[in-house]
Amino acid sequence: MEALLRNFFLFLSKNKFLTKMAKKYGLRFGASRFVAGETIEQAVEVIKDLNRKGLAVTIDYLGEFVDNEKEANEMADQSIEAIKAIGREKLDSQLSLKMTSMGLDISYDVVMRNMRRILDAAKENNVFVTIDMEDYARCQKTLDIFKELKKDYDNVGTVIQAYLYRTEKDIEDLNAYSPNLRLVKGAYKESPEVAFPDKKDVDENFKKIIKMHLLNGNYTAVATHDDAIIEYTKQLVKEYNIPNDQFEFQMLYGIRPERQLELVKEGYKMRVYVPYGTDWYGYFMRRLAERPANVAFVLKGILKK
Repeated sequence: MEALLRNFFLFLSKNKFLTKMAKKYGLRFGASRFVAGETIEQAVEVIKDLNRKGLAVTIDYLGEFVDNEKEANEMADQSIEAIKAIGREKLDSQLSLKMTSMGLDISYDVVMRNMRRILDAAKENNVFVTIDMEDYARCQKTLDIFKELKKDYDNVGTVIQAYLYRTEKDIEDLNAYSPNLRLVKGAYKESPEVAFPDKKDVDENFKKIIKMHLLNGNYTAVATHDDAIIEYTKQLVKEYNIPNDQFEFQMLYGIRPERQLELVKEGYKMRVYVPYGTDWYGYFMRRLAERPANVAFVLKGILKK
């Protein structure tokens, strides 16, 4: 049943008509639990509140699979606006972005021009930028561009997904760049030819790459809502005397907020991934696919209307 629900929501996440309707009708039907508003001003208020509670943030202006240069440039402008707001308001926040929204599917020149604009603004405002990982088809391209940007910028990291077979080799390969990586399970629907189909194998691989990356001495963001992975990380850093300033936990806005605050109280750095913007539909559907328990929150939201 869980696999069925997951596939259903992943299928819905790519529906263009529903995406268009979602943009038109705004953050109804429970999505506001996971999305911090449609404007940067609304997002700033959410970030201030999270910061007051001791939580760090990474902010993401939602949008993906952009297929024209004008829109890609506008997406980059929105990211720069977010960076300036972080600097101006002195927020404890980084920026996350998807390279398909910056022109990855249009041309190398478009995406590189936009990424350099963003990273220049980020450097000026002392903001760190994480390049989100997308589906398998774009994985190698994303890593190649990350390596290219890393030659000129220290303030950039990327994401590695535990469900891919290639991930262990990617961690080894990236070590030469001393990268700051966010490690995640992975939330796209992939073929068993490229990704572990069984959750237990994904979990084992997740643990393996957390250990590899930490023992390589690199900064590690463990992005998970899974208590078993959190406990594994705690035991690992204790066993190997890894300092608390070499890693952090990350969770999504609206998911397990009480657990987020518990980790802060325990003395760990806890960063919340805060998305905002009008193009929230695909992100929202993937959150429902990832954790079917979230559907209950949405149904409550609809019934209240």
